Amino acid sequence: MRYYVVSDVHSFYTEMIKALTEKGYFEDKEPHKLIICGDMFDRGSESVEMQKFIMELLEKDEAILIRGNHEELILSLINNAEYNFGYGIEYTHHWSNGTVRTVTDLTGMDVFNDDYKDIINKLCATPYIKDIIPKTINYFETEHYIFVHGWIPCTRLKTWSPYNHKYIPIENWREVGDSQWYEARWINGMLAHSQGVKENGKTIVCGHWHSYWGHINRKEENGEEIGEELNYEPYYDDGIIAIDGCTVSSGIVNCIVIED
Repeated sequence: MRYYVVSDVHSFYTEMIKALTEKGYFEDKEPHKLIICGDMFDRGSESVEMQKFIMELLEKDEAILIRGNHEELILSLINNAEYNFGYGIEYTHHWSNGTVRTVTDLTGMDVFNDDYKDIINKLCATPYIKDIIPKTINYFETEHYIFVHGWIPCTRLKTWSPYNHKYIPIENWREVGDSQWYEARWINGMLAHSQGVKENGKTIVCGHWHSYWGHINRKEENGEEIGEELNYEPYYDDGIIAIDGCTVSSGIVNCIVIED
């Protein structure tokens, strides 16, 4: 099977379509599927188009959707709606992370003036919440690859900075519960990989953390000058491919093509 893989498209539908077109996705006559490694919505302005496109793929069984931390964010907004709207939605992390933008784009409602219960009811009736999120999975595995959002579950020893967290492998990570998968969606996979959290014989494809982090870290390890220009291309190393191109800053959606 041929897999076209993107991640963290964040409602940048036009940029995603451009990346897929450049890779030959729409001209491909052989069996193929699109894998989205989480964070399908938020930040960008094309949530309606993204929702329609994903629904069309699901109807044809041509999409594999990995749950990301932004899928968790919109569920958190819904489950804690009274607090979020009562507190002042513009002061919450849902505002800064773009979740609220997705809500307004998909419902057409005013988060400041409309009743929050009506907003949530309309949001829950959208294909995004009703059909797409229930189709998301923790990971997808083929013979040689594992596709996740942040990373595979592991034990995280938190420090003062996410750049210094320490990660310890969990042997039976496929069998862990929802809470550990939730934590895994927020992990910098490149950092965890560098600390030995790997899966022997497999390459883990991840998003969530901008790929330029890996390129910068590699330069630092090699004693090279970092420079001012960031490298948003996919980051490759033994056992990892990190593909989040930080679309909101770069205007780029990375797409890789894998046969397995």
